Amino acid sequence: MKIRTIETFATRDIGFVRVTTDDGSQGWGQVSPYQSDISSLVLHRQVAPYALGADAMAIDPLVDLIVEREHKFPGSYLRRAIGGLDTALWDLHGKLAGKSVCELLGGTPRPLRVYASSMRRDISPANEAERLVRLRDECGYDAFKIRVGSEYGHDVDEWPGRTEELLPTIRKALGDQAVLLADANSCYTPARGIEVGRMLNDHGFVHFEEPCPYWELEWTKQVRDALDPLAIQVTGGEQDCDLAQWRRMAAMRAVDVLQPDICYLGGLSRTLRVAKLAEITGLPCTPHSANLSMVTVFTLHMMGAIPAAGPYVEFTIEDAETCPWQFDLFTPALVARDGKVQIPDGPGWGVEINRDWLERADYQASTLD
Repeated sequence: MKIRTIETFATRDIGFVRVTTDDGSQGWGQVSPYQSDISSLVLHRQVAPYALGADAMAIDPLVDLIVEREHKFPGSYLRRAIGGLDTALWDLHGKLAGKSVCELLGGTPRPLRVYASSMRRDISPANEAERLVRLRDECGYDAFKIRVGSEYGHDVDEWPGRTEELLPTIRKALGDQAVLLADANSCYTPARGIEVGRMLNDHGFVHFEEPCPYWELEWTKQVRDALDPLAIQVTGGEQDCDLAQWRRMAAMRAVDVLQPDICYLGGLSRTLRVAKLAEITGLPCTPHSANLSMVTVFTLHMMGAIPAAGPYVEFTIEDAETCPWQFDLFTPALVARDGKVQIPDGPGWGVEINRDWLERADYQASTLD
């Protein structure tokens, strides 16, 4: 079964991929969100030439071939584009087998526990606490992630004193039973990261994500080594798209939890290698899935099957007012009930792309001559 056509439907924020084989079988995937129109162009320019005519049933060898042939482009855009091909082929495999991707991986579709993930730093501690309490009561969340520091902030907070006010405010509002996580988005030097980590520990937070610039693994390790992993775990990896970097990260114990992003890393096949690395090294795998595009669908399927799965899946709480591009993409929509989200149980990814959305997107196609 050979790949005959690769089509993309893209906006700046989202890019869907449809792969068709020579017998007419089809699968849907997604390039990484953010600048998706560029990733779609990369897909046609640097991925499609190797994929067209290739065996649709041999995903891993094809993904590796593309990485090797395009070795002069080791960075993020190539991986973001490869992920569109990879995820479309997994959907195709599931549809051919009449199974969900979760089932292909040996899992069972079911509701999975999620944590309510805030993406905002422009919100006051009081207002953040108010909306988390409201969502707890509406959706049953028992775990919550907030943002500390400022994104790549060089030790500078979003505004002076915000983090110091935020931590006790959130803990008091949600009570002692809530599981609390925090994301620094590469804000801190090791000294400040350790200081903030200890503040988080004092307020019962269990997860400290990306405390230092993500490329500074030695800095992150300093923070990790200074904190008690039985009280608070240092986590990271969402930005990393080089499998050698993942092996280094695990070997040096730079983090306590591995957090790959299926779309950033280059698809499910490559992310499964990180999940296997987590299993071998005894580290939990809790992927980054910070929006309601297909990345969260992909993550739910994987987390329903891998042995190293962490205790929950990231699930954004941003609504159509603050993040409109992530809605009305596919059906059934992902919904949190009783603090859990159902793994879609239909064949492949178990969702259907919204045709109205596709009609509004920019279209490109690469076809086997």
